[in-house]
Amino acid sequence: MTWRLAQFSICCTGTAGTGRARLQWLRKNPDSSGFWEGHDFSRAAKSLKMACASAPEVCSLRPLGVFPQTVQPCRQGLQRVSASAAGGNALHTITRNALALLLGTLALSTQWLSTQCLAQSVPGSQSPTSPSAVRLTVKDAEALALKNNPAISVARLSALASKQVTREVSSNLWPQTYANLTAVDAENNSRITAGGLNNPTVYTRAAGGVTVTQLITDFGHTTNLVASARLQARADEQNAVATKQEILLAVDQAFYNALQTHAVLQVAEQTVASRQLLSDQVSALTRSKLKSDLDLSFANVNLAQAKLLYLDAVNNDKASAASLSAILGYPTLVAFDLVNDTEPLAPPPADVDPLIAEAFAKRPEILGLEFQSESAEKRHQAEHDQFYPTISALGAFGDSPVRNDIIYGPYAAAGVNMEIPVFNGFLYAAQSREADLRAQATRQRLIDLRNRISRDVRTSWLAASTAFDRVNVSEQLLAQANLALDLAQTRYKLGLSSIVELSQAQLQQTQAEIENAQAGYQYRLALSVLRYQTSGL
Repeated sequence: MTWRLAQFSICCTGTAGTGRARLQWLRKNPDSSGFWEGHDFSRAAKSLKMACASAPEVCSLRPLGVFPQTVQPCRQGLQRVSASAAGGNALHTITRNALALLLGTLALSTQWLSTQCLAQSVPGSQSPTSPSAVRLTVKDAEALALKNNPAISVARLSALASKQVTREVSSNLWPQTYANLTAVDAENNSRITAGGLNNPTVYTRAAGGVTVTQLITDFGHTTNLVASARLQARADEQNAVATKQEILLAVDQAFYNALQTHAVLQVAEQTVASRQLLSDQVSALTRSKLKSDLDLSFANVNLAQAKLLYLDAVNNDKASAASLSAILGYPTLVAFDLVNDTEPLAPPPADVDPLIAEAFAKRPEILGLEFQSESAEKRHQAEHDQFYPTISALGAFGDSPVRNDIIYGPYAAAGVNMEIPVFNGFLYAAQSREADLRAQATRQRLIDLRNRISRDVRTSWLAASTAFDRVNVSEQLLAQANLALDLAQTRYKLGLSSIVELSQAQLQQTQAEIENAQAGYQYRLALSVLRYQTSGL
């Protein structure tokens, strides 16, 4: 029994050279209890680390239940120890304390496996970057979105179209010139006697001429329409800037969400690996009658929960990658190697009032609505100016190379016309009233927008402050959860607690790792939202 016990101990804690020396010493001193005194359990981690460094494939832990090859001898040794102890042959050579030390040794060895060989615990857990993956920082992502996202082009083209409306309206201030070519064949110098009031005489002729009209004044109607169109174009330019800011914010959200889901995926892979390892340990101990079936059932339940967490993490990781590709303007899924920000986390501003004032001065939505309000005022003035007369100058000249003898050849004329509105069924009054009401509605929309932006800046500032505090708290939580898990594992291995306590510690440690993985990215995203709400990205 002592010989088998030594084999098990050497398997888990020693290298080949130290193992042979301990066996020789144990043969000479079979009844000595000093073999366990001064035993350096740190050799377990050191020797297993060297083994994984030389043969990493040995450390591969698959979630389907394959036990690591390096732990198989330990399991076999434990089975031999328990079999001999069941026959009563080893009761005089080992004590319960010695068996507890062996279990502690196994715990240290497997704990190192669960942390150092974790990168290969689940197929694809290292998530090796595809050779075709595009290395991407958050600034690169923003630049790609500005270049490829169609919403940016739509907003820019709409702003350019608004400028053409200004040119359309201002064309009424320029001379209107038309060239006319006319050929008439009249039957016996016919006269038009039916229809509207017109010149009834029609002469046979072929003539050409030019007609010119020029607006002299309409008492502000056209100039106010031009000013309204120009202000509306500036409002559309600010709307294009607002669209750009929204796209940049969406890029930051998709980028940090992708990093966050990938970090959670890594936590899920580690959780599957560690719980798979515990399940294998408990299974081996159960077969050796050192643990109950209840312990094995709890271990398998924890393993199943970890696998469900892994499946959800994989789905969320793929969904976030699809969202990032879409916001960057790609119609298909593109593989990206996302690069974490290296800048240290800085706290948010201490006071929110300057941020609100900055938002009022710089937010493109406010600037655009201010221009739109001014445009509505100009439109109202233009509609009211329709009540005034319109004065225009007219001119015409030309020649009739083929004509009736009654018609004189070259002709030229000039004149001034004043058009005075008298009554049109209250059309101008209704148009003026409509423009006034729309201008009032725009002013109220501006007041409402200011109130909402003030609220959004304040809430985003509070969210950023809370997210910054959560970074430090999540780190402390993870440290305490790791400590609690280590203590729970040790107590369970020594038989001082049930697997329920260990399961609870595992759950808390997993939640703490997820919180810690998310905290940094959530704070960076909160800072992006705060910048968007104030000065822009």
